[in-house]
Amino acid sequence: MTDQKKPTRDEIDALLREGRNWGRWGDAGNAGAMNLITPAKRREAAGLVRSGRSVSLSRPLPVQPSVENPRPVHQYMSSLSFDDGAGGFAMDYIGVFQHGYSVTHIDALCHHWTEDGMWDGHDPAKEIGFEGAKQGAIDAWKDGIMTRGVLLDVPRHRGVPYVEIGSPVHVWELEEIANAQGVEPGPGDALLLYCGREAYATDHGGIFYDGSAYPGVHPSSLKFLRDRDVALIVWDMSDEPVFEYGKSRSIHAVLSSFGMAIVDNALLEPLAKACAEEGTYEFMLTINPLVIAGGTGSPVTPIATF
Repeated sequence: MTDQKKPTRDEIDALLREGRNWGRWGDAGNAGAMNLITPAKRREAAGLVRSGRSVSLSRPLPVQPSVENPRPVHQYMSSLSFDDGAGGFAMDYIGVFQHGYSVTHIDALCHHWTEDGMWDGHDPAKEIGFEGAKQGAIDAWKDGIMTRGVLLDVPRHRGVPYVEIGSPVHVWELEEIANAQGVEPGPGDALLLYCGREAYATDHGGIFYDGSAYPGVHPSSLKFLRDRDVALIVWDMSDEPVFEYGKSRSIHAVLSSFGMAIVDNALLEPLAKACAEEGTYEFMLTINPLVIAGGTGSPVTPIATF
């Protein structure tokens, strides 16, 4: 039986400090745990492709305002017709405030910090400015991300449609799910956590975040992530607020402590169905962030290929 004791705040603090990856990659530290995605890891990921089936993990860019999406994506259309009537062009402008609960995006390492500082021990007051971030910015991953993806299907394991508020995903449950599915996330992998966001939204007025509370993953799961040394997390929900630990001790602390990236607001329901149909919970995952100099993140379309 897996130990189901919740860690104390002191234990969470100790994990985030003692498990830090600060200085681990030396001059290559700006890329954080993406350094774990070696050429050998990419070859391993490519070797997982068998059927050739691909699944997008991205939501459509949300252009309509809502409680969940107070800063909708700006899309302005224009068109130009040739003077001779022989055709023309359609064009559009896109403006995105990516962070929040709507846009599928990847967080750069500069996106989060604690009282001890940002990723690799840098001072946010010195590194973050109007011109962008000097350390841990999204352009550190300009060559793209390709690695082994491992999906853990929480609703399937629980036998419920979705994770509910007050019943977050804990470290021992992730261990149980991995064992039950016969997969083991390892160094350089992408860990994908499916919590049933679409079904939850269906039962809650069509939205995941109503401006107050939302379900998700408990900070106890930080230990699972650090022990497996994964390079990034991809999830459809988020870290459920657990105020007994303090705001900076959520799963997002992996950015500043471990150097692990996070893909927020991924669309994982189609992937969960594909995994069940393909009979495997591992696949090749590719993510190609926009090259935004000094950016805190980027809208992305992760693709899983079986």
